Amino acid sequence: MHISDGVLPTTVAVGGFAVSLAIVAWTARKVDPEDLPKIAVVTSAFFVASLIHVPIGPTSVHLLIPGLVGILLGSGAFISIGLGIILQSLLFQFGGITAIGANACMMGVPALVSGWLFRILKGKSLTRHILAGALAGGLGVFMATLILALFLASGGEDFFGVAKIAIYAHLPVFVIEGAVSAFVVSFLFRVKPDMLGQGTI
Repeated sequence: MHISDGVLPTTVAVGGFAVSLAIVAWTARKVDPEDLPKIAVVTSAFFVASLIHVPIGPTSVHLLIPGLVGILLGSGAFISIGLGIILQSLLFQFGGITAIGANACMMGVPALVSGWLFRILKGKSLTRHILAGALAGGLGVFMATLILALFLASGGEDFFGVAKIAIYAHLPVFVIEGAVSAFVVSFLFRVKPDMLGQGTI
């Protein structure tokens, strides 16, 4: 789920950079310096998960994990995803350089919302944590897909069809990532629960 150069109107691409920089500035003040190693590890996981693409028509699908990133990092999620997007664009040409801001918003905003939702719903029991993790994981993909469709639609009628295909193609990913997030939350709840309680939105 990467938007390439030339797809977005100039105003939308510039707006994406402006919004991304504003969110980075806002979230950077909330990040505890002691969380930087965790941010680095989660960024690596996000980077690797997004490398394996399954082509479907004019688009492709892959693991996105914005929900899981939000669960683990809280306010640090946008910074983590922004770094991953930049590295993917520069090293592997996944997504255009002019669309880095839009791509960061597309993945980073759902991560922040998912992290916020998880912290509200997680409660204290394992069951609540698992359900909150599944919902946050699935919601991250759902929101990212909707934002992608809106960005593609801004490119004109030529991209309406691609936007619809992208939504349908990511429906299985929505379910898979909900299950993956629930599993990770369940595991961490048992072995390292403090990882699920750090980071504020």
